[in-house]
Amino acid sequence: MDDRRTWMRTALVAAALAVGLLAAALPAGADGNPNTSAKLREAVTLQGVRRHQQAWQQIADANGGNRFAGLPGHGKSAEYVIEQLEAAGYQPVVHEFDYEAFFERTTSQLAQVSPNAVTYVNGNDFRIMSYSGSGSVTAPVFHLGAGVLGCNPADFAALPAGSIALVSRGACTFRIKTDNAAAAGASAILIYNNTVGVINGTLGATGLSAIPSLGITQSLGQSLASQLTSGPVIMRVLTDTAEETLPTYNVLAEKTGIQNPQNVVMAGAHLDSVTAGPGINDNGSGSAAILETAIQMAKVKPFNTIRFAWWSAEESGLIGAREYVTSLTQAERDKIALYLNFDMVGSPNFVRFVYDGDNSAELPSGVAGPAGSETIEQLFVDYFASQGLESAPTPFNGRSDYGPFIDVGIPAGGLFTGAEGIKTAAQADIYGGLAGVAFDPCYHAACDDYENNSDLGLDQMSDAIAHSIITYAQSTTAINQVRGK
Repeated sequence: MDDRRTWMRTALVAAALAVGLLAAALPAGADGNPNTSAKLREAVTLQGVRRHQQAWQQIADANGGNRFAGLPGHGKSAEYVIEQLEAAGYQPVVHEFDYEAFFERTTSQLAQVSPNAVTYVNGNDFRIMSYSGSGSVTAPVFHLGAGVLGCNPADFAALPAGSIALVSRGACTFRIKTDNAAAAGASAILIYNNTVGVINGTLGATGLSAIPSLGITQSLGQSLASQLTSGPVIMRVLTDTAEETLPTYNVLAEKTGIQNPQNVVMAGAHLDSVTAGPGINDNGSGSAAILETAIQMAKVKPFNTIRFAWWSAEESGLIGAREYVTSLTQAERDKIALYLNFDMVGSPNFVRFVYDGDNSAELPSGVAGPAGSETIEQLFVDYFASQGLESAPTPFNGRSDYGPFIDVGIPAGGLFTGAEGIKTAAQADIYGGLAGVAFDPCYHAACDDYENNSDLGLDQMSDAIAHSIITYAQSTTAINQVRGK
C-alpha cells in the first residue's frame, strides 16, 4: 500500500490547490465550530464544492479525459481526496481490491435490416450493457411476450435458436435475462426499458456474457414488439468488448463519536467516471459535496462516529461499495446505523429527487429499503419543505452504491438530481428547466465536464447533504434508538 500511495502522489495535478485553497475554506460560525445544521450549511459553500470538481476536471484533462477506476485519472482523483482530508486533520485509509474492468474496443451498433432499414443512435436509442460479450449478429427478433420478463429459463422455451431475444426490463437482473437467453440459443438480447429513456445497465463483473446484450429505450422495444405482430423483423447487432484485471481502491475517513463511537453514520459517493468522459457531475458532484462537508466538519466533535467513503468502480457494477461491505464482519456491519448515498447532485436540468425508502411511491423497478430507510427519506423531504422547496421520490433500483448496504439490511437514503431520464412538463413547472430534455444531457458522455452543472441545484443539494450528515452525527434515535446529544 505504501508503494502504491507513493506512486499515486506523483504528478498530482491538483496538489497546488490543496494548501492555498483549503485555507480559504475554514469552517464558519461564530465559534468556528459548524456543529449545527445552520452553521455547517453556511460553511459548505458552492464555491468550496466547485473547487474540488475543478481539480478533478484538471486531473481528467491530464489523464486521457476520464477518471475510470484503475486508470491514472481515478488514482490521482483519489489522491486529491487523501491530500484534502489529511490537510483537514483526518487520517484517511484506502481499501484496495482488484476487479475485472470492462472496455468497448469499438463502438457498438444496432440497426434494423427489415422490414425497414433503420440505423439506431448509440446513447439515444441503445447502450451496450457493461460486461456484454462480443458478436456480429444479423437475425430475426423474438419477443418473449407482454409480461414475460425472462427471469426463468422456461420463459425462453419457444425462442428459435439463433434469434435475437427481445424482453422488458424488470423483476430480475440484466445478467439473469442475458444468461437465460444465451442458454436457450439466442444470438443476442435486447432489453427494453420499463420507463422513459434508454437503459444504461451492467451485467456485473462476473465475466463477459456469452452473447451481445444491449439496453434499449422503452419506445424502441414497444415499436419492435408491435412490428412483430405483422411479420418478421430482422436486426443487426455489433459489439466488440474486452475485460482486464485492474487494481483500484476506495478512500475512507472518519471522525470518532465522543458519545457513541460504535454507532456509525456513513456517507458515500463514487469517485470514478466512465471511460467516455471526466464525470464531473457523475459523480464529481456527490464526491465533491461530501468532501467539502468532511473538510468543514473537521472541528466538529460528533456524538456518533461519522465515516465518509469515496467508492471506486461504481460504474462497473457498484464493485467498490460491494467489496467494502463484503469485507466487513457481521459485527462491523451491525455498527453502521445508516448509509447516505449521493450520486449525481448537480444535474443541469435537475429535479430534487429523494430515495424512496419504503417504496411507497411504487415507482418502476423500486424496492423497499430496510426499516429506517423511510425515516431517512422523510428527513430529506422535511428539510426541503423547511426551505420552501419541493422534492420528489426516486426508486431504490440498484443503480448506485446504496445497493450493497440495503442488501445486508443497513438502512439507506440519499439524493439524486437525475441522469438520462426525461424531465416532464410537470417537473419543469416545479423545478424549472426544460421539459422533454434529459436531466443530464451529458450523462456518461465526454461533455460531462465542469460546465455540465446547475449551480442552483448543486448548492441546494449540498446544503441538504450537510444537513443530513450533521443531523445523524448528533443523533440516530429515529433510526436505531441510539441517542446523541
